[in-house]
Amino acid sequence: MKKYNFYAGPSILSEYTIEKTAEAVKDFAGTGLSLLEVSHRSKEFVAVCDQARDLVKDLLHVPDTHEVVFLGGGASLQFCMAPYNFLGTKAAYLDSGTWASNAIKEAKCFGEALVVGSSKSENYSCLPKGYEVPSDVDFFYYCTNNTIFGTQLHEDLHVGVPTIADMSSDIFSRPIDFSDYILLFAGAQKNLAPAGVTLIIVRKDALGKLDRCIPTMLDYSTHVKKESMFNTPPVLPIFSALKTLEYYKSLGGVEAIQELNQQKAQLLYNEIDSNPFFKGTVTCKDDRSVMNVCFVMNDGKEALESEFNSFAASRGMVGIKGHRSVGGFRASIYNAMTLEGVQALVDCMKEFAQTH
Repeated sequence: MKKYNFYAGPSILSEYTIEKTAEAVKDFAGTGLSLLEVSHRSKEFVAVCDQARDLVKDLLHVPDTHEVVFLGGGASLQFCMAPYNFLGTKAAYLDSGTWASNAIKEAKCFGEALVVGSSKSENYSCLPKGYEVPSDVDFFYYCTNNTIFGTQLHEDLHVGVPTIADMSSDIFSRPIDFSDYILLFAGAQKNLAPAGVTLIIVRKDALGKLDRCIPTMLDYSTHVKKESMFNTPPVLPIFSALKTLEYYKSLGGVEAIQELNQQKAQLLYNEIDSNPFFKGTVTCKDDRSVMNVCFVMNDGKEALESEFNSFAASRGMVGIKGHRSVGGFRASIYNAMTLEGVQALVDCMKEFAQTH
């Protein structure tokens, strides 16, 4: 039976990425060495890092004002690293979910973290609306996609101040306008590679503006100057990222991926809205994520939740159980998820309804 991977992260990777990484684990670039044991300063791996950096710039049309680096520590490290480098006095934060809330907590270690908008009182079932960002803040921070609650900003926000965004779960899912971004970061384990590397895109002339003494390892300037080689980088995830980027290029780039993502999401949301056994959890349909589709059993059908989980598993649907803090179901349909996989889930939902 074919399995379809709907886990939220670590999550599905393209078959191309998995196959090429598996080959390199046995013999990397014809060296006779495994990717797991090769020197990160070998010419073969330096070439991998350079190619991955160039492909990020190519696919996202990163301007020359910005640089791409690969770091360890995950997106959670960026919750403190970003304000360490950019927060002098006050920053504005949009509280749209768990990860934004965690980032706000870290920012308070470095200055005032002003929450300009929050949907916490609605259990994050929609994005904050009607907020204003003061012009005197050091930056405006937001998370573009909320994996736990299934909401997403579908375009970049332009509020007249430098902007920082956590794009961990929707990077490479749509084009990006870099004009206001001083920093964009993304943990790899959703749309890029196995966990262990974090993609950083930073505006070079925004660095070094604070009087604060920043530890060498936590200073973005360190990693820009050393081209991601200040310390031993996460070799295998960077290699896998390169393979994913090559795969994205073969699909026609980010613009083509965005179109396919819209098709997948529309197919699944149409089933949720029309199937009497299910209902979506996001209260504003315009805020629905095309990466993480969250839903529950419909009113009066709640007792069937466990049964549907078992039924879906028996049909090859893996990882659709909702986050432990929310419950219900979550189908993560990242870039590597095929239209075939989404159709299989839709067919499963239809079959379940018919059997009842």
